[in-house]
Amino acid sequence: FKDFYSILGVGRGASGDEIKKDILTSQEVHPDVNKDPGAKEKFAEINNAYETLGDESKKKVYDATGMTGDE
Repeated sequence: FKDFYSILGVGRGASGDEIKKDILTSQEVHPDVNKDPGAKEKFAEINNAYETLGDESKKKVYDATGMTGDE
């Protein structure tokens, strides 16, 4: 189980604006910019967390069940 809040570096009470603000910092781990071997996987993990927590209905499901809403 991966904690999407810790992946994004925000608290469980984070607002949508805080979550959106954090996704901008993920650009530094984008595989086109960051040439580290694990950059692609890290970026995919951040993107998955953002897609879940950035959507209010998926966020509610995740908060209640720990699942992404797509599972």
